[in-house]
Amino acid sequence: MHQVPRLDLHNASQRAIVYVMERVIELRVEQDGTRVDKYIAQETTELSRSTVQKLLRDGQITVNGRVPKASYKVELGDRVVVRVPPPQPIETRPEMIPLKIVYEDADIIVLDKQAGMVVHPAHGHHSGTLVNAVLAHCPDLSGIGGELRPGIVHRLDKDTSGLIVVAKNDAAHSDLQRQFKQRLVAKTYLALTEGRLSAARGVIDAPIGRHPRQRKRMAVVPQGGRESRTEYTVREYFPQQTLVEAKPITGRTHQIRIHFAAIGHPLAGDRVYGYRKQRLPLRRHFLHAVRLAFALPSTGERAEFHSDLPDDLTAVLDALRMTKPSDK
Repeated sequence: MHQVPRLDLHNASQRAIVYVMERVIELRVEQDGTRVDKYIAQETTELSRSTVQKLLRDGQITVNGRVPKASYKVELGDRVVVRVPPPQPIETRPEMIPLKIVYEDADIIVLDKQAGMVVHPAHGHHSGTLVNAVLAHCPDLSGIGGELRPGIVHRLDKDTSGLIVVAKNDAAHSDLQRQFKQRLVAKTYLALTEGRLSAARGVIDAPIGRHPRQRKRMAVVPQGGRESRTEYTVREYFPQQTLVEAKPITGRTHQIRIHFAAIGHPLAGDRVYGYRKQRLPLRRHFLHAVRLAFALPSTGERAEFHSDLPDDLTAVLDALRMTKPSDK
């Protein structure tokens, strides 16, 4: 049983103000012929192509010591330096929000996030986030990783439930970032798709980028997208849906939702990438991060964590099984 410390949130000294220093990213080109903005966006997981283009316009990117034109194509051996200016400091308040803690040590905390909770403060969500809750549990978390999202190394969509790991110090944050970048972190999700998948297992390999017309959405795009790959295995068939275990090899925004929608099998309950008129009584998309495995920063030992399917998603499966025709 983890006891959440009781804080006086009216005391200004217990508010976390996150200050950030400029970040410098250095890259050495190993394959030429790619536009410099596309190259940087592909090589740095945290910078979108639009962000890179803005940095180019602002003179924050140099190639071999000079600011390149936007149309410049990198060449083998080029030294690319990206300077990311610090965002404006913001105040992030600890909030007494219950957390479901799966594991905790001096370096990390693994949480089972409930659906409906935003991971970090952003425009329109300045309170009630996972970061607000974690700051109440770990008051020293502020500023970790040099970002406005203290301790966060990956994220789950607001309506996706399940496992997420948060770093409690800079060393752990750096180690987890390395593991994610090198694809050493294994993430497994349970998803319910619309329709009946013909192949019992497969790989969806399709680049993801900004939707060409709806800029707040992502999409599978023929050009300019980032490499995106999802492996899946069918766990159970229903007359009009399929329960799958999905493993994203890459970590793009909304990746699983976009990939299954792209092959004609959007997630049940997904009103953004799926059907407007839903077949099932779901108030959110059916997606749950059920397993998470990585090396513990403290010891290097591989650890695997599990999360049970939440009650709302379990109820949907129970109802489908009751109406499923018998195999006999």
